[in-house]
Amino acid sequence: MNAKSEGQPPAVSVIMPVLNEERHLREAVHAILRQEYAGEMEVVVALGPSTDRTDEIAAELVREDPRVHTVPNPTGRTPAALNAAIKASRHPIVVRVDGHAALSPGYITTAVRLLEETGAMNVGGIMHAEGQNDWEHAVAAAMTSKIGVGNAAFHTGGDAQQAETVYLGVFRREALEQQGGYNEEFIRAQDWELNFRIREVGGMIWFSPELKVSYRPRPSVRALAKQYKDYGRWRHVVARYHEGSINLRYLAPPTAVCAIAAGVVVGAALTPWGFVIPGGYVAAIAAGSVPAGKGLPLKARLRIPVALATMHMSWGWGFLTSPRSLAERVIASRRPAVLGETQRV
Repeated sequence: MNAKSEGQPPAVSVIMPVLNEERHLREAVHAILRQEYAGEMEVVVALGPSTDRTDEIAAELVREDPRVHTVPNPTGRTPAALNAAIKASRHPIVVRVDGHAALSPGYITTAVRLLEETGAMNVGGIMHAEGQNDWEHAVAAAMTSKIGVGNAAFHTGGDAQQAETVYLGVFRREALEQQGGYNEEFIRAQDWELNFRIREVGGMIWFSPELKVSYRPRPSVRALAKQYKDYGRWRHVVARYHEGSINLRYLAPPTAVCAIAAGVVVGAALTPWGFVIPGGYVAAIAAGSVPAGKGLPLKARLRIPVALATMHMSWGWGFLTSPRSLAERVIASRRPAVLGETQRV
């Protein structure tokens, strides 16, 4: 690490893109300020054009603590916000946090230690979904179950190891500056794309279950459906952008959408046997909801199949309807990975 005083850990910049985050912004920033990190720390909040009280809350946080600063993000796009915050920040370690996420105690200290121990350019951990009502508890259970998200380690946990990408991330600034930050064409999946470029020049991305970030799920079926439709839409862009990056886990939701649609058509037009496919899917998510909902109130458990179906169907539909023109535009903007000085030697 560079730019640290003798005996002191390196200074840290925490960057946070926000848009309409009045529900969770104060909690997210306070979780950062309570980190008890021994080194110097700043928080840079990039403000999109919110229509709620986000800007007002951010201004209050700036007045309350001199470590908090804000920068404008007129586009409202996440990668643009991240780049604006990176440019406005000044420390050698850059921690990405979202406005609806809360760092666990000791997160920054642990992440800096892992950067030192592993030599990684970016480290990250578990996206620990936590709800505040029955619906959000149901979504959290779905997002942390294998029937909901497959074997993604940052959702379900796993051993510390090298990874393609991680949730949020704690970066060495040199890696961000070498790659020119985030590709702003990637409205979603910008983390995967940046981590791909870092890996392409030999940089390591490291996942560790020691790192945990509390994540607040979307508050309604409609909001969850939009979120997962966008995920699927942009995952197809990634698949077209980088051939060979797709795997069976990503193909499961679009396959399910096609199979269920075909079953309904066959069942309605030809034979009732066609309804076996959608019926089997309903039975599968109902059965999978039982272990996922262990320990939750009955009202939350009953909502888990709805959350699972919303996630699967929205993701699959987004993947299937992702326009090739979107991928072509993003591919045209592709930034080649850039070698650092030490990597050229």
